[in-house]
Formats: sequence, structure tokens, C-alpha cells
Amino acid sequence: MIRLLLFLLLLAPSTLLADEMLYRLINQRLSLMEQVAAYKWINEQPIAVPEREAFVISKAVDDGLQYGITTDSSGAFFWAQIEAAKDIQQCWFDRWSAGQAPETAEDLVGIVRPKLILLGSEITSRLAKKTNDGKLFNRLFSQDLPIDCLSEGAHQKVFDALKSVTTYPDRHTQVMDSGRLRVGTTGDYAPFSYSGDDLSFTGIDIDLALNLAESLDVELVFIKTSWPSLMNDLAAGLFDIAMSGVSIIPARQQHAYFSAPYHVGGKSPITLCSRVHEFSSLEAIDQPGVHAIVNPGGTNERFIDTKLRRAKKILHQDNRTIFDEIIKGNADLMITDSIEVRLQTNLHPELCGSMPARTLTYQEKGYMLPKDPVLLDAVNQWLEQIRSQQILQKTFELHLR
Repeated sequence: MIRLLLFLLLLAPSTLLADEMLYRLINQRLSLMEQVAAYKWINEQPIAVPEREAFVISKAVDDGLQYGITTDSSGAFFWAQIEAAKDIQQCWFDRWSAGQAPETAEDLVGIVRPKLILLGSEITSRLAKKTNDGKLFNRLFSQDLPIDCLSEGAHQKVFDALKSVTTYPDRHTQVMDSGRLRVGTTGDYAPFSYSGDDLSFTGIDIDLALNLAESLDVELVFIKTSWPSLMNDLAAGLFDIAMSGVSIIPARQQHAYFSAPYHVGGKSPITLCSRVHEFSSLEAIDQPGVHAIVNPGGTNERFIDTKLRRAKKILHQDNRTIFDEIIKGNADLMITDSIEVRLQTNLHPELCGSMPARTLTYQEKGYMLPKDPVLLDAVNQWLEQIRSQQILQKTFELHLR
């Protein structure tokens, strides 16, 4: 028997196993409705909570965009689950009205709901990879995965909605159809993207993201990312475009598209004005005893790792406070983009660029996207338009003052 099972598993495509896991996750989620019903019964709460249902649908639709799932089909699928959930809860209410009712129940907010949220996320992550094998679906979902108190009608609606889940053919279609442009930004790189403790973003790229969303006539959604996770977040579908002063480099171009450059600069050192004479060349910087501070994961760290052999690298996680470390004397200098040097020397009179006449590298910045030529073309057309209208230039001037 074991040999036969192993043989069948070897023959079975991975999608079969993936489908089986998807169906079991749906089963687990609906099976939790007995616990939900018990909590509501004991606490005399209604089964239907329209505000909560609307929130669940909205979140499911937004989460589905990460996997390219169409908003209509993901909304319909999770609405079918909500209807099934209410169907199950009503069944338990009817049973308890006619017989012995539960006296205790697990806390809905603290225990049961987190389980539901986790299962919902797992289900969403697998929806785009499902097959539409009706026979397999019927066997797994109907025969192998029975759910107590689920009516045949509600079961059929979940069945039909799951079969109808579809994905977008490309990212541009997704943006335009969903009406959402998800912009990944780090919030730690002024003047391009900066966020305070309230998590609101400001900067050149934040203003330009608003302009891009307006030109596409879609809603703008900011997604917080980081330099170490930037490429993985893009690959995972967490956002549609990265707008955060991202440098165009070959390592990134292997996995993503870049818009036409919208800024040209390069790496440049910044230190205390009283010490600029000490760091007037890369050779002078790369000496034992020199402490170069850097934020992890981006081109600043890549430059340090490539060019400095004798100076000591100091990693500082929060790029928003990194220049304070130089002022306090905890680091000797930082090598960063020349535009950031320009901004920070305006903000901090104690700081100066130690090589103002030239940069250590040539560097272009662009907007990073998944490999979708239609979306890339739309972004480049918009970029050309705001350049010709002087919007690009004026936005830079505004944030560098």
C-alpha cells in the first residue's frame, strides 16, 4: 500500500498536491465557523456583521493583487465563503435553539480571528496556482472534505466561485482594471522618499507617484519596503513600481525593468565640515581607523564593499538618522548619492561634501517595475510628459530647497 501511494505521488503533478492543500485550507477555515458561532451565541452577537464582511472582502481583494488575481473573481470567491460561513453559523444556532447549547467558547478576537486571517492569507496565496480540474475538485472538496452544517447550496456557491477565480494577463491590465497603483517606497531616503513616525511619506518620488496615479486615473497605494528586501518584494508582487530613488544597476536590471532615467548623479562622501581636508579622495578615505557608516542593502553598501578594503564599515539600520551619527562623532563619514549630500548639507550646517567638484561614480536613477513592457511604456510616456512640462524639474527644486 505504501509503495503504491509513493508511486502515485511520483506520477501526480505538483498542481494536484497544491490543489489538495488549497481545498483543505478552505475546509479548515469553514470548520472554524462552529467556534465563531459559539462565541456569538454566548455573547448574544448577530451572525451577520456587514462592516466586518466588507473589511474582509476589501482585504482579500487587495491581498489577491499580489498574486495577480482579478478583483472581481477574488471578491466573489471570498463573498461565497462569507455566505457559507453565515450558513454554517445559522445551522449551529438552530441546533442549539433546539438542544444543548455551548457554555464556553474561544475568544473570537484574540484566538479564532487570527486563525481565520492566517488561513485566508494562505488560501489567497494558492488561488492563482490552482487547476480547474472539475473532477479532482469535486472529489476533494465534496467527498474527502465534508464540512458539518454546510448546506449543499452554500457549498455549491463556494465550489463555483473557486472554479471562476482568474488572474490578470499582465501588470498593466491589473493596475487599470483594479484601479490601484501600488508603489513600493522605503521612506528612508530623502529627498526622494521619507517617512516619519506616523508612516506618512514625503519626497520627490512621493509627489511624482501621486502625479503618476492621477495620470493613470487610479488610486495610489504606498507599500513600505526596504533596501535589503526591495528586489524580493518586487518579485513577490507586493507592489507594481518602486519609486524611492532607486539606482539603475545591472544586478537589478537582470530581474526588473527600469524607466528612462529621471536623475543623474553619483556617489560622494559627506563628513563634518571641519574634516573635509581629511577625505578629499577615495584613497584618503580607505585607510585604517576610518569609520564609514552606511545603510544596509542598497548601492551605498555595495559601493563600500567593493571599493573600501582598509576602512571599517559601520552598518546603521535607519537611514533617517544616519547623518546624526556623523555629527555625534560615532562615524567619520558616509558615501552616498550626491543629491543626498546636497540635501543633508542644506539641513545640517555642520556637514559638508568632501569632494564637491566630482562624484566617485556615474549613477542614473529610474523607476523599477516588473517585466511588463506595456506598463513600462505607460510610465515612460508619463515621465516624458512631466519632463516636458517642467513638473519634474520643479519637484526636484521644491524638495532640495
